[in-house]
Parts: sequence; C-alpha cells; structure tokens
Amino acid sequence: MYRFLLTRQWVILTLVGLALIPAMIKLGFWQLHRHEQRVARNDLVAHSLAYAPVPVGTLSAPGREVPQENVWRRVTATGTFDTKGEVVVRYRTDESGKSGFMVITPLVLDNGTALLVNRGWIPADGGQLTFPAVPAAPPGKVTVMGRLRADETPGSGIKDTKGLPPRMIMLINSERQAKELHRPVIGGYVELVSPAGDSGQPQPVPAPDHSSIGNHMAYAVQWWLFSACVPVGWFILVRRERRDRAADAAAAAAATDAGSVPAEDDEVARTAASAE
Repeated sequence: MYRFLLTRQWVILTLVGLALIPAMIKLGFWQLHRHEQRVARNDLVAHSLAYAPVPVGTLSAPGREVPQENVWRRVTATGTFDTKGEVVVRYRTDESGKSGFMVITPLVLDNGTALLVNRGWIPADGGQLTFPAVPAAPPGKVTVMGRLRADETPGSGIKDTKGLPPRMIMLINSERQAKELHRPVIGGYVELVSPAGDSGQPQPVPAPDHSSIGNHMAYAVQWWLFSACVPVGWFILVRRERRDRAADAAAAAAATDAGSVPAEDDEVARTAASAE
C-alpha cells in the first residue's frame, strides 16, 4: 500500500524533510537569541543613560578598554580643544542616511591627556577624498558632556582602509590617535551632547534607540511554524499519492475488464458459425 515510499523520489523527499525540520528549529532559536540580545542591549542603554554624568576619569583611562557596562554612560571633561589634532571619519551617515564625515577633535585635559570627542556629522560636499570645511571648535577652556563609547576596531564590521589622505580615518580608536597626537589618550571616545552647537556646528550624533526590539521574535515563531508544517505537508503528500495510485490502479483494472468483453463475444460468434 505504501511501497511507493521506498522509491528514489520519495526517499529523497523524506530525507530533505527530515533535514529541514532541525534546521528550521535551529534558525528559530537563533532569532530568539537575537531578540534576547536586543532586549538586553536596550536595557543596558536605558540604564546607562539614566545614570548621572560622572568625570570621564572614573570610567576610563589611557590604555584602558571601555567595558560593555560603561558604554553609553554620560561623562564630563574639562579642557581645551586641540584643533591641530582634529581628524574626520569617512563614510559616516546622518539620521537620513546621507554620507559624510564625523568630526573627531581631541580635548586636552589639564593633566596633558587627551579625550577624543565626536563633535558630530558634517556633509561630504567635496567628496570623500577631500578634507571638508570643519566648523571651528569652541576656543578656550570648555567643559563637555557626552556619551562614552568603546574604541572601534577592524573586527567591529567597519572596513579599515589604508593609505587615506592626511587627517582622515576610518576607525575611531584612541590607541591609534595617541600615536598621532604623541600624548596619552583616554580609552574610548565621547559623543558630544553639550555644549550644544549652533546651526553652523556639526550635527550632533543622536542618542541611541533603546525602545525598538525588531522582528526577531516574530521570525523565530515563523521558523518554528515552518518546521511544524514539514511533517504535516509530508503526510498530506503521502495520502494524496496513495489516493492517486489507488485511482490509477482502479482505472487500469476497469479498462482491463472492459477489454475482455469483446474477446468473449467473438469466441461465441465463432462457435455459432461452426455449428451452422
């Protein structure tokens, strides 16, 4: 009755179905883990932003990596902007997706160490190979407040292009800039929040979104539903194949029975003729 399941076609179909079920289940759990990571990240950002600002020296120092629990914490620092050590970061976008530069200006503290401050985004009006017109940083001693970020590295998914024009970089990295500035640089960098610049200053980096969680949970449920549909679909196909084969067999039997009637009639006619 179900011997057709041993045919090559059905064996391959069954094996493919058996392989798809665990693969889809695994994909569902992968999406679930991404959902959990996104929720944990949102909680971390929300808690970090809720803390009161603290001096940057309490959370980072030269040669020190910024731990994950300190990322997005608000910090303060007082010093003088070093415009000679100012650089721009290529291929960065604003909120609308327009490509441009981020302006990184070192803030030299009273003890001689520097803090990399991301003053914000400016458009690449002259292209990515021409150093842009950067709005001047505030002169004299200033106190800044911003969000602490970890150093960017090639492993963070940003292409690290070599041979760039002078004062252009691809990664915001305190260790690299310390070599260029010839002074100790506090680990990580700061996204400037205040003092807020006027309309002529770089566009501030917006605060991170920590409310949306994406569609990862919905995708997880979809993958699990797909895995459940595989055996159901296989069962439906098997029943349909069995029904079609039974119908074909019945039709063949009917055709055979119909074909045997004329032969019997011919035999009767030949017998009658012989008798006459």
